[in-house]
Amino acid sequence: MKTYQEIVGELIAVIHALTPEVKALDENTELIGNLGLDSMKVMNLIQEVEDRFDVSIPLNVLPDVRTIGDLALKIHLLLQSHDSAR
Repeated sequence: MKTYQEIVGELIAVIHALTPEVKALDENTELIGNLGLDSMKVMNLIQEVEDRFDVSIPLNVLPDVRTIGDLALKIHLLLQSHDSAR
């Protein structure tokens, strides 16, 4: 299973592909505040993330996701629960 830090690294790569004009990204980068992602880009991001990590992110968790780190944590928890269900 991927570690939290590996997930953060992969998220940064995905986000950088969506927002190449943004140079500095880290786990504290706010998806809306710092990156200015609109709703369409957020949905594209979620789709990319779901495909990359082979998870389904429930829409009800999105209001709690503000930063790259928040999203990485949600993915990490989803991967853990997915692995324990096997």
